[in-house]
Formats: sequence, C-alpha cells, structure tokens
Amino acid sequence: MTFWPSVVVATPAHSGVGTSLTYRSELSLAPGTLVRVPLGAREVLGVVWDCPATPPEGLTEAQTRPVAGVLEGLPPLNARWRQLVKFAAQYYQRSLGEVALAALPPQLRDLSTVQLARRLKKHQAARNAEYTPAAEDSADGHALSDEQRSALQALAGAQAPVLLFGATGSGKTEVYLRATQRALAEHASAQALVMVPEINLTPQLEARFRERFEPLFGTGALVCLHSGMTPAQRLASWLAAHAGHARIVLGTRMAVLASLPGLRLIVVDEEHDPSYKSQEGARYSARDLAVYRGKVESEALVAEAALLRAGPHPSPLPGGEGAHTARCQVVLGSATPSLESWHAADQGRYLRLAMPARIGGGELPRLRLVDMNHQPKGAVLAPPLIAAMAERIARGEQCLVLLNRRGYAPVLACHDCGWKSACPHCSAYRVFHKLDRTLRCHHCGFTERVPRACPDCGNLDIAPVGRGTEQVEEQLAGLLADVKRPDGGPARVARMDADSTRLKGSLEVQLATMHSGEVDVLVGTQMIAKGHDFRRITLVAGINADAGLFASDYRAPERLFALLMQAGGRAGRDAAFMSSQGAASELWVQTWTPQHPLFDALRRHDFPAFAATQLAERESAGMPPFGHQALLRADARTQQAAQAYLNAAARAAAGLPHAGDVTLYPAVPLTIQRVANVERAQLLVEAASRGALQRFLAAWQPVLLECRSLPEARGLVRFAVDVDPLAI
Repeated sequence: MTFWPSVVVATPAHSGVGTSLTYRSELSLAPGTLVRVPLGAREVLGVVWDCPATPPEGLTEAQTRPVAGVLEGLPPLNARWRQLVKFAAQYYQRSLGEVALAALPPQLRDLSTVQLARRLKKHQAARNAEYTPAAEDSADGHALSDEQRSALQALAGAQAPVLLFGATGSGKTEVYLRATQRALAEHASAQALVMVPEINLTPQLEARFRERFEPLFGTGALVCLHSGMTPAQRLASWLAAHAGHARIVLGTRMAVLASLPGLRLIVVDEEHDPSYKSQEGARYSARDLAVYRGKVESEALVAEAALLRAGPHPSPLPGGEGAHTARCQVVLGSATPSLESWHAADQGRYLRLAMPARIGGGELPRLRLVDMNHQPKGAVLAPPLIAAMAERIARGEQCLVLLNRRGYAPVLACHDCGWKSACPHCSAYRVFHKLDRTLRCHHCGFTERVPRACPDCGNLDIAPVGRGTEQVEEQLAGLLADVKRPDGGPARVARMDADSTRLKGSLEVQLATMHSGEVDVLVGTQMIAKGHDFRRITLVAGINADAGLFASDYRAPERLFALLMQAGGRAGRDAAFMSSQGAASELWVQTWTPQHPLFDALRRHDFPAFAATQLAERESAGMPPFGHQALLRADARTQQAAQAYLNAAARAAAGLPHAGDVTLYPAVPLTIQRVANVERAQLLVEAASRGALQRFLAAWQPVLLECRSLPEARGLVRFAVDVDPLAI
C-alpha cells in the first residue's frame, strides 16, 4: 500500500515553497517522524507532518518522489512540539519547515540512517535508577529566607505564568532549584527547561544545578544546549532530551524549541534580556514562546489527567490528586522585568511574586552620580571615581567597570583631512583594536592592519576617537599603577568582552580568576553586568550612561535602567564580606545629565515607579505593549531597490481585507543601511491589537511573494517580517 506523507523541510518563507511537500512511502509514517527526502538534487532532513493513505487531489504518483529513508531509533516528535513549531511559524511569519528544522541539531541534518544508528548506540543510556527526593528544606544545607519560602508556596498553587520579581542577590536561583526539584519529584519522567540569555551565564548556573541534582539523578541528568557547543555536543544533548534521559536542559534561546516529552517546568532567567529575541532567521522571542509552550504542555497534561480519571479503570494521578500536578509551570525571573511582562502582571495574566530583600540582609548599592561637567576636560574616568576604586583595592575589595563598547576606540581618524576608518562594505566605521593593531568591522567582519599614515593625505598623526573596553583597561592600569593590594602586590586590571573570551575555555578561566580574587578591577561590556555572583565586588561604575538616555529607540531608557540596575547588583552580594570590610556597596555612574529623572528611580532602586512612568508614556503614544508592531525588512543590491520593493508591498496591501486595521509607514533605510555590500531598508506596520496585526500579516504574506517579481524590485536579495521587533 502507498502512503502520501506531507513532509516539512528547511525552506525560508521568502522562497515561495509551501508549508509542506508531498512524498510517497510504502510505510505508514507517524506524524513527527524524521525522514530523509530528495529536494532537487539534494537529500535533506524532513519532519513528517501528516501521512494520509490517499494523495492530495490532482497529484499523481509520477509527480511525487519516494521518501529516501527513515531515521529509525528516534521516537517521533510529539504533537505538543509540533503545535509549538506551527504556532511559531504562523506568528512570526516564517515557513513551517524553517522553524521545525532550525529546532533540530545541525549535525542531525547531515547524518545518514546508518550514522545515526551508530550515534544512538554510543549515546544511549539507561534511565536513572529509582531515587528518593531529599527533604525540601534540608536537601542541600541551604536555609530558605522567608521571601523564598513564600515564593515557593505561591508557585505550588499558581496556574498562570509566574513573574518572579526579585532584587539582585535576593536568591532567585535557589527558588529555581527548589522549583525544579519539586517538579522532577512529582513524576518519574518529568523534565525541566532552564533558560539563560547568554552563553557566558551558563557555566555558573550549570555548576549550581549539577551540584544539586547529580547526587539525586546521576551525571547524565543535566545537559546544555547553546551555540557555543560543538555540533557533536549539541546532538548528544538533544538526543538525551528527546529520549527523556536528560531531566534538566539548561540553554539559551534555542533551547525553547528542544524536544522535551516530559516537560513540567520552564524557567526563563533574566527574562527582560533582549538576547531572548532572535535577530536573524525566524526572529522569534524565546521568552514569549516559553509562555506559549507552557500553555500547550499544561493543556495536554490536563487532558491526559481527565482521560485517566474517566477511563474504565480510573488511575490516580502521579504525585497525588493535587491540581498542580497537571500543568507545566512557567517562571519568568528578573530584577528588572520587561515592561511587556510587567504590564501582563498588572492585567492579571501573570502572577507577580516579589522578593525585594537580599539574602543575608545585605543592602543594595548606593548610587553615586558623577557630573562630568565638573570634571577635568577630556577625562575618561573621573578623579573621584579613581580615588574610590583605589580605596577599595587597598582594602582587598574588587571593582567592576561597565562600558558597553568593545575594542580600543570606535573610530580611527585623521584630523587634518577628515579621513575616518569607514568600512568599505558597510555604512559603519571599523573599530580600532590596539592589541593586534587592526581595524575591524563588527558588522561584516572585514579586518585590516592599522595604516602607518592617513590613506588619504599621508598624515602620520592619525588618532583614536572615543573609547572602548581596551582603552579603559589600559588607562585604569596606568591610573592604578601605584595602588597596592593588602598583600603589597600591584593592582591587577582585567577585561572581559567578546574579544577576550573568544577562545574556547577562556570565559571559564576569566570567571575563575575573578572569583578567586586574583583580579582587582574587571572592565567589560554588558556580559559582565548580569547573572554573575561575584562575592567581593563592592563598587560598580558605569562610564558611558548617556548613550542610552537620548537614543532614538523608545526602548533605550528601559534597557539603560535594566543594565545599570543589573550591573549595580553585582556589588555587595556577600553580606558577611561587606560587614567584615565595614564598607557599603556603591554604583557610580558618570553622566553629563545628572538631573535626568531615570536616575531618581535608580537611586531609590524603584523599578515599579520607573515602569509606571514608562508604561504611561507608551500608552499615550500607542507603543508596545499597548500597540503591536511588525517590521518588513528588505535587503537589496541598492537602497533604491530595497525601498521600491517595500513601497510596492505597501501599495499592494491597500486592497487586502484587513488593511484598514493597520497603519503602514513609509519605507526608510536602517540606521546602518549597508552591511557586507547589501543595502537594507524597513517598513513599520502598527496595529491596535495583536489579532488585527496577525490577520493582516497572514493576508499580506502571499502579496509579499508576488511583489518580488515586480520590475521596480529588481535587485532584491531577500525580505523578512519581524514581528514584535525590539529595535526600530
């Protein structure tokens, strides 16, 4: 008998290929089965979405090709995973196959059935033996604070997603650990997904989870999923999660689409972080998909529980009859929640739990504003700040300096003729990196050696303009050269950014030196400002805060407040250490506008007041979360072609059924309009409701495909729809 499986393969939305392709098979293939199928001259990985016994109307056997092979030994991807992928594809206006295949480990796409069988044999592991969960309060020797205990009690009965609003150092991680332990104890096959925004936060959190759960579940109980892993490592982790052998998956945004058949808990740490929103490919928000996934998993568990109770032989629910058993809980944690999540809690869609106090009774850092109008001209670091850092170092304390710009200087310039280190392939400047004497474009990667003289006029005196982390590290080393540590040694300054942590293992080494006290001052970008539990830091300094105060992006104040509050949260985390030093932790901010109202809220550590002000402004302007947006982006060989395509798409949209429900703005270039010799433009779409925006985008998608063939769009390279964009 012949079956006609519908298979989704990795094709981008702009390719025009439908949601699935029909093949022939002599076997009935279960939905979710992984197969290899011919696509053009290639053989690619696909996912069976359906497998009817009759062909689609009008399709003959001669018009189809047979399935090349089935990846045996892998359980099918379940219905809940397929529902998540289908929703993500529809909501973010991508093809079904693009999302589905992006969720699978890259190496899986290249393995033959024989190679996969070998991998399965190598990585197959028996389920862990039966275990007895330790008592909640004595399992690990960590006593809970009253706030932690209250939060865990509220979590036990919560039916809605939970927004855990905890101050930096309030012990949110311990709540995650206890919630995970409870979820895994309720059912022998339960799994938990714990997400962090960036790879550099993974080692510290992984260590704490392994310390807690390996004694209970074994060494294979926890796996990681992030882009810093090798293809073989990612495949092994995915296989362990898909088979249910891994009880805990710790990962970045890609992990939200991992196959987890026993999922009972999703934790999104630092849920406000922009890194959860993908800026390429499907452009999905992992935080928002986590909330949706929790809903899907919970509905399936409730339905399963109802079937058990209504069956001919009613079965007791695993873990007892409590309503909390039949759900997948979602916990969003942050000291500075996103305004979207905060607004959802205000509306009652999320349960907000507050943990305002630090563990051990430590105080949050005091804000010290440095008015740069009163400092020496040209000073990168104010003398009072240097003096305060010197005092801290002399007492054996550590300092952290935040500058969200890597490299030595953002521009190299000739002041005689006006030449600047522009990138020939992008409408951006190449950054001067002094350590290897290069000019490097951070957009396309184009790199050249620093010229000996100005390429235009021959002037030998070309100089850096602005500052980056390399320059601040160098200047601090000079300014603190005479400062002595308590052991009589010189002060030590280190830098942590994407450049210094590029080599494998370098991040772990730098974190270890910081935790051991070998480093006195750590200079870095935003990667050092969140999630790290540095115990000896008593002073944090932000030295370029004004860049976020007057940016054109309406989200800039929210990001600046979060960054400064999170960075300040690295100081004074160890109450016992602070008490022994007899010192108070401080957050120093260098600014030219100390009177800005953002700093008033920051001084009081009053995020609710800041959020209320920002939400009121957004409501009056109809901005998210009170309005809903999407961007149509176009890449083309010329800016004229990119904008012509966008304007043509806007004209064609006028006749669509739901066009009156949205506002389309004229096409404009992106801020950096050329990257790698490709011109970029965008068109903003706004709607008062999410439903109206989605209805319009769904109707617009075929029109966007048709507009590619218009004469004025000649030169178009690609287009993409970005739903809920984070930057405009």
